[in-house]
Amino acid sequence: MGQILKALPHRYPLLLVDRVQSLTIGEEIHAIKAVSFNEQFFQGHFPGRPIMPGVLQIEAMAQAAAILAIETLDLAGSGKLVYFMAIEEAKFRNPVEPGCLLDLHVGFVQKRARVCKFWGRAMVGDKIASEVKFTAMIADPPAEAA
Repeated sequence: MGQILKALPHRYPLLLVDRVQSLTIGEEIHAIKAVSFNEQFFQGHFPGRPIMPGVLQIEAMAQAAAILAIETLDLAGSGKLVYFMAIEEAKFRNPVEPGCLLDLHVGFVQKRARVCKFWGRAMVGDKIASEVKFTAMIADPPAEAA
């Protein structure tokens, strides 16, 4: 968890990567999100039938992509941030419920110094929960207020 916290600026309740299972520099990452009934969004999405919102599944994949980009581009400790630029071809296949382990598989489609494109697939067991292609920008940290 320490490495995840070093790579990402996100913190509870929006930190959506719990563990990095494997990471191949320059290629792909397999991360895990343990989906707990205590997640704040389950209070209203949906009472009686809790389902993890698709947009949060995409956010979890984006956070895994940020870890991959930061490690690949050797940016750890630089303060650089990874921002969404575009989400394409998002598809939601199966619901993600409390108690699931959400396997986040993300890889590079294209990588450059400032803009990277990724593919992502979120799985529960052998079922695809969601899949997406997205673009992210590597940005400088915000300037300190004087």
